[in-house]
Order: sequence, then C-alpha cells, then structure tokens
Amino acid sequence: MLAEWAVGLLIVGAIAVLLYQGVAIVLAAQMPELEPAPPDPPGLARPKVSVVVAARNEEEDLPATLDGLLVQDYPDLEVVVVEDGSTDRTREVIDARAPRVRRVEPPPLPTGWVGKNWACASGARATTGEWLLFLDADVRTHPATVRTTLDWALREHADLATIAPRVEMVGPWERIVLPFYVQMVLTYFRAPHVNRDGSRAAMANGQYWLTRRSTYDALGGHASVRSIVLEDVAIARRYRNAGRRLRVAWAPDLAETRMYRDRSEMFEGLLKNIHGDTFSAGRLAGFLAGLVGLFLLPLALLPVGAAIGSPLLVGVGGFLYLALFGKHVAFARAVGAPGAWGLLWPVAAAYYLVLVATSLSRGLRGRPVEWKGRTYSTRP
Repeated sequence: MLAEWAVGLLIVGAIAVLLYQGVAIVLAAQMPELEPAPPDPPGLARPKVSVVVAARNEEEDLPATLDGLLVQDYPDLEVVVVEDGSTDRTREVIDARAPRVRRVEPPPLPTGWVGKNWACASGARATTGEWLLFLDADVRTHPATVRTTLDWALREHADLATIAPRVEMVGPWERIVLPFYVQMVLTYFRAPHVNRDGSRAAMANGQYWLTRRSTYDALGGHASVRSIVLEDVAIARRYRNAGRRLRVAWAPDLAETRMYRDRSEMFEGLLKNIHGDTFSAGRLAGFLAGLVGLFLLPLALLPVGAAIGSPLLVGVGGFLYLALFGKHVAFARAVGAPGAWGLLWPVAAAYYLVLVATSLSRGLRGRPVEWKGRTYSTRP
C-alpha cells in the first residue's frame, strides 16, 4: 500500500496532466478557420501577388500544385518556380506550363545558406508583386485560396499571414504520427496566440505564407535567416520582434498537402522540425521529459492503482484513460484521419521520443541536419 503522501502526489500529477491536455483542446477551439470567400464584384482593383515555389525533385507533387495556381480566380497573379538542382523531371513539369509559369534557376548555393532559403530568396528577387506568397511544391489549393487569404491579410492589416492546410494521410504511420504532430505544433507555438498583437508567440507555416514585399525586404527576407533550417518560424520571430503583425488560421477547405511520401521521409522531415532554429540540448532534454511525464507515465496510474488495491487511483487512472484516448481520437478526426487511429497515440508518443532522442544524440555529436539530399550544421 502506498503512503498517503505518495497517493496525493500521484493525484496532483494526474491533475497536471489533465490540465496540460486541456490546453491543446482550448487552443484548438480558439484557432480561427478560413473558408473560401465569395467571388469579387466586377472591376475590383487588386494588388499584384507573386507566388514563389521552391522545387527540388518534385515531379510527383508539383503538377497538382501548379495546376491549382493556374485556376486561381485572382486577376493579377505571377507564378515563379525556382528549379533547385533537381535530378528528376521537375524542369519539364514547369516548362510544360510556360509562359503562365516562369522557371527560375538560382546561382550555385553559397556557403552558409540552406537550399530552400536560397531558392526562396532567388525567387523573390525575380518577382514584381506587391505581395509575396511562398508556397511549398506539394500544396494543392482551392481556386479562391489566394484571393481569400489576401483579403484576410488586408482586413487584419497583417504583414505576414499563414495558413495550415488539411494534411492528407495515406499510410498507417502518417495516420498514427501526424495527428500527434499537429497537437505538438499547436501547443508548442501557442498557435492562436500568434493573432494577438501583444503576444510573444510567433510562427509561420512554410507550406503557405503571404507577406507584404515592403516588410519582407525591410527585414532582410530569407537572407536574414539564411543558415536556419526552420526558416518559417525564424522569419515569423523577426517580424514579431520588429513589431509587425502576424496572423495564422486553419484552412482545410483552402489548401491540402501530403507532407511526406514514405516513412523515411517523414522521420527526417520531423527530425528537421524538432531540431528547430539551432541545437539546444536543454530544450531537447526538456522535450523528452515532457513526452514521458505528460503522455506515457500517466498510462501507468490505472495498473498501479489496481496492483495496490487503491480504488481512488483506479478511478483517477480510468478517468485519465478516457480523457487521453478520447482527446486523441477527436484530434485524429479533426485533422482528417479516421478516429480509430487516435487510439494508437501512445505509439505516436513513443515515435516522438525516438525523434527527440535522435536529435539530441546527433546534436551532441555535432552531426548535421539532413534534408533533400543536403546537409546543414546543427549550429548555424
């Protein structure tokens, strides 16, 4: 039989876990959602928008992305694709849509630059729009997406507006891991707090972010974060620190993406994101402790209570099971996976433990981040 103080400590821990899990639910409820806007009235004048797509070996995803841009109902849209040293048919995919899509080939990657940052900077220099839209090569858009997001940015007087697309999940590992990933992003960045001008929260989603060119140029654009792999978050923090207005929204009806094509790509992609702006052993150790303490250890409360014959711990542990599994089923459904996959969230938490431990190990040994066939220092 456990001492009363130990039982009390376990109860306090269970309450803390429930409160933390509730944070994700509250943040999700606060997240604004964008839906396609009705058509413009005839003759409405609009600023020119330049779309920059960085493409490196994207022959499979790029056709749908470009075709989605070519049917946008926005009257003054410039589309530039930066062909970033691909070894597949990416060049042919771009040229098949000329002249409405323009191909740009950047100079050789300079020392100290991340490939995507160099491509985006090169693409931005080749455009003339008043607004810049940076779009990943695997994002499919609704015909009203550009118009809707620009209207939203203008209404909000935003310098940077970003959306979270619907995530297409095909394989079992995507359906297990990615709903958990969405929760991690939501809570780590306190996503809806980004929309509060006085908040320190800052994030952008590199898959789709729209910015005023004047602000982008004034703050140094991608050159200011040239060596940072998680460039979207770094740019958003620069905007926030400069007092510029950020906006973020969930937009499943405006855009959709399949983030990763196989398990290996998903592991390396999420590992890159966990690494963050730069390596921090303390941050990663705290992340490990949080995963264990907030997601995995609480599952032991019910069997421990049963083993020692404590009805109180059995009751609290049972409630924790209902709350945790119910929450993850709901999140899986909310982001587009069948709810039953949410029952496997402990597997996703364990997967994240491996990711964080791998990032910590690589960082301590000075091993670089790997992505798209290139390597980058963990200490830019």
